[in-house]
Amino acid sequence: MLAIIGGSGLCNIEGLEIIRREIVRTPYGQPSEPLIFGNLGGKEVIFLARHGANHTLAPHHINYRANIWALQSVGVKSIISIASVGSIEKSIKVGDFVIPHQIIDYTYGRNNTYYDGIDNPVKHIDFTYPYDMSLREIIIQSVQKLTYNFVTEGVYAATQGPRLETAAEIDRYEKDGATIVGMTAMPEAVLARELNLSYVAICPVANHAAGRGESAEGISSAMLNHSSQQTIKNTIDILIHLVKTYGY
Repeated sequence: MLAIIGGSGLCNIEGLEIIRREIVRTPYGQPSEPLIFGNLGGKEVIFLARHGANHTLAPHHINYRANIWALQSVGVKSIISIASVGSIEKSIKVGDFVIPHQIIDYTYGRNNTYYDGIDNPVKHIDFTYPYDMSLREIIIQSVQKLTYNFVTEGVYAATQGPRLETAAEIDRYEKDGATIVGMTAMPEAVLARELNLSYVAICPVANHAAGRGESAEGISSAMLNHSSQQTIKNTIDILIHLVKTYGY
C-alpha cells in the first residue's frame, strides 16, 4: 500500500475518495493527524498531513517517529513525500519539481531513530542512498510523460527551521554540494529506512533560496503562498498520474 505524506494544502486532493479517517496510537506518541484512507486513481492510498491539518506543527516539532510507525503499522510499504523546497542551484527554477537522490542533514535535537538503545537496541543501518532507487526510477519514468519541468537528481539540504536560512548559510550549503533546501527530509527518510519502507520525495520548488534570484533581497510569505498555490494542482496531477499508471 502507498502512503503520501504532504503539506496541509494537499488535504483536499481532487479525485481522492475518502473512505475513512483513523487515529493510530503508537509507542512514540500521536502522529501529526489521523490517517486518511481513500481511493486515488482507482487505487487505495493513505494520506498523512505532515504539519497537521491546519499547518500547526513546526518542522522540528513534528513527531516523525510516530508518523512513520503509524503508516507501517497499517500495512504501508511505500511512501511518497511531497515537500516544498527552495532552489539553491541556478538551473532549478521556481515551479520546477525535483526528485532528490541525496540528503545532507543539518537538523539537530530531533528524535531521529528507533534504534537509540532506549526503546530498541542500537542498530547501524546503511544509508548510503537515502531514497529508494527502484521507486525513484518508477517516478522518473512516470513524470517524464508529463509536461511539467522535472529535475531528476538533487541534493536536499535538510535544515532545522522554522525560520528560513541566511544567505551565508545557503552559500555554505552550496559549497557542501546541496542543490535544494527544505526542513522535513530528515529524519523522515531514515526512519522509513529503519522500518524497511520504500521512501522517495517529490519536491515542488516554491522559491529561490535566500540571497538567490528573486530572493536576493529577502523571501516574503506572500511569495511563498503564491507559488505554493500554483504548485498544489500540479502536484495532485502528478500523484494521480503516478497511481493510475503504475498502481502505486
